[in-house]
Amino acid sequence: MKAKIAVLAGDGIGPEVIAEAVPVLQAVARRFGHEFTLSAAPFGGIAIDRHGEPLPAATLERCLASDAILLGAIGGPKWSSPQAKVRPETGLLRLRRELGVYANLRPVSVHPELRHASSLKPEIIEGVDLIFVRELTGGIYFGAKTRDAFQATDLCTYTAPEIERIVRVAAQIARTRRRRLLSIDKSNVLETSRLWREVCERVMHNEFPDVQLEHMLVDSAAMHLIRRPRDIDVAVTENMFGDILTDEASMLCGSLGLLPSASLGDGTRGLYEPIHGSAPDIAGQGIANPYGAILSVALLLRHSLRLEQEARAVELAVHRAIGDGVRTADIAASNQRPATTQEAGAAVLAALA
Repeated sequence: MKAKIAVLAGDGIGPEVIAEAVPVLQAVARRFGHEFTLSAAPFGGIAIDRHGEPLPAATLERCLASDAILLGAIGGPKWSSPQAKVRPETGLLRLRRELGVYANLRPVSVHPELRHASSLKPEIIEGVDLIFVRELTGGIYFGAKTRDAFQATDLCTYTAPEIERIVRVAAQIARTRRRRLLSIDKSNVLETSRLWREVCERVMHNEFPDVQLEHMLVDSAAMHLIRRPRDIDVAVTENMFGDILTDEASMLCGSLGLLPSASLGDGTRGLYEPIHGSAPDIAGQGIANPYGAILSVALLLRHSLRLEQEARAVELAVHRAIGDGVRTADIAASNQRPATTQEAGAAVLAALA
């Protein structure tokens, strides 16, 4: 198979984790006989420095011409001061909208060898295997904003079609798993959540009667996620709630650095990135965890390129690397020498070979 993949390394530790993820894509191409054309483009803070904007026209054009986009992370203190006129995050929001990727998939599972890395008791996290489906192009992040010296506003808006399509994505995933869907909202307070719940019930009743639907308020869901995470199969929620809850969920497996994500739309093109940020405090030290970026490669292979065998091979290689004890500082045991970013990437390549 031939495929074009845009590579946006970004800022902070983004270039470091992408430097380990790209060779995995190249190794997959060699092993399975594919031809992947990888092209790098500036995005985020580095693009602001070079071009004055976080998403230059040439970068957007390259992404739109690609079959998939692999992203590291963006942002940092340099571009986030209150006086900053342009922020990296505005480029990310625009890229999501231009690509039409409204469904963000964030799988969470616990590696048996990493139970020590979680702050929760082993009996709580054992067997956790869930997927968050986060609506990605609506809600308060995309609503109209105002600000003056006295007052600021952020408008949260959702339409019925936006809710319908994300619920369908989540329900279709649930059909391939345990056929259980948890919808998370704040319908006791917010009108957007009341609409969310009504639309969700209609879609599930009319189109997915074989999938069990449960509603939960976001504050209860935050508690449930820590208390009984094994009960959750597929969870669907709006943009801001999903952003917050999936960071919480990363503590089930022990680190933000372990979790990948896939942002998808109606076609096969997707945006793939680890869920962590740019972590400027550890950038350049060679200690960032690349496993989330590498697992994002697996999602890219599965969802955009439809290469399931190759995706499973990458996931198995990460599993083996962790099982062999190659663990960066965020997931290393107290009596273990932490692996460097490069050592973790090398271990995955060795396992893949």
